[in-house]
Amino acid sequence: MDITAAVATEIGGTFELQRLTLADPAPGEVVVEIAGVGLCHTDLAAKDGHLPFPLPGVFGHEGSGVVTAVGDGVTKVAVGDKVVLSFDSCGECRECRRDEPAYCQNFMAYNFGGARQDGTSPLTREGEPVGSAFFGQSSFATHALARERNVVKVPDDSPLAVLGPLGCGVQTGAGAVLNSLDCQPGESLLVLGGGSVGLSAVLAGVVRELNRIIVVEPHAARRDLALSLGATDVINPADGPLPEQVRAIVPDGVDHAIDTTGIAAVLQDAMLALAHRAKVGIIGVPADPEAALALNLIQAQVLGVRVMGIVEGDSDPDVFVPQLLQLHRSGRFPFDKLVTTMPFNRINEAVAAQHRGDAVKIVLVPEES
Repeated sequence: MDITAAVATEIGGTFELQRLTLADPAPGEVVVEIAGVGLCHTDLAAKDGHLPFPLPGVFGHEGSGVVTAVGDGVTKVAVGDKVVLSFDSCGECRECRRDEPAYCQNFMAYNFGGARQDGTSPLTREGEPVGSAFFGQSSFATHALARERNVVKVPDDSPLAVLGPLGCGVQTGAGAVLNSLDCQPGESLLVLGGGSVGLSAVLAGVVRELNRIIVVEPHAARRDLALSLGATDVINPADGPLPEQVRAIVPDGVDHAIDTTGIAAVLQDAMLALAHRAKVGIIGVPADPEAALALNLIQAQVLGVRVMGIVEGDSDPDVFVPQLLQLHRSGRFPFDKLVTTMPFNRINEAVAAQHRGDAVKIVLVPEES
């Protein structure tokens, strides 16, 4: 079928809306008409060459929509079902068999390979292959092809257009708190960065009934939003050394810290604000692929600090996305307050707006909503 997609044609360039051909679903595949797709930092990092992906190519990995066709053997969803698209995984490696698909041993091939696993691309332009299957979906388009494995069926009355971020950014931030770090009631959390991932961590911290939730964010509007969502304290990094500001709030240091900035210097400062037995989660994708954290070994030993990398909030989307939806239904996880919608055909304006900090999470929709 013919579709319209936002195509990246060169590293660092803008998106171009182009007519492409989307292949029919092969066995185990699903075609989804996109109702909304989140604009994520990872999409832009890949477009700018910080992550591997073949160009010209189609990004987008926070899609949601309605199933319009299924390939042979698909039983998980049917035509007409509403779904959220998430990251892909092989389903066969040791981590997948342990229900830890975020750490699939074949994660890079399935999410950044730019084609199906047999080497064919479901997206073509005038017969020539286009980079596709980004996070198993390439949903910056009117329609996307996914695998049965990385679609999650949601209830018919779900607010479909805004659900896409549950498949990546929201589940990453929330999962970091609820799964990876497993923060406990009464503990403290330091969140570095007040974007959609960081503020999703704030929402999860409220769910987990943390005593202190501290957000470090240079944009005043995002600090205000963090407070409205349940953060107990906010810090402007321009107001002074981070460790001093944190310890003015929690003298003994924080129990947990999450970095969403990908800036090594920011995380380095935060390491001086940790409590004994603190846990640190690294989420942010650095602009410099060689970025490294200089860890003071004596400090780490004396405090018993535990540092972990976190992918997708240690989530199994089939389990975790429905849990987040249920929390949203009960009014305990209002992630939709992070979302601003813009028409899909204004994707380049959306990129600029999100870069300026005008919006936390932009979701591209077929038309104004």
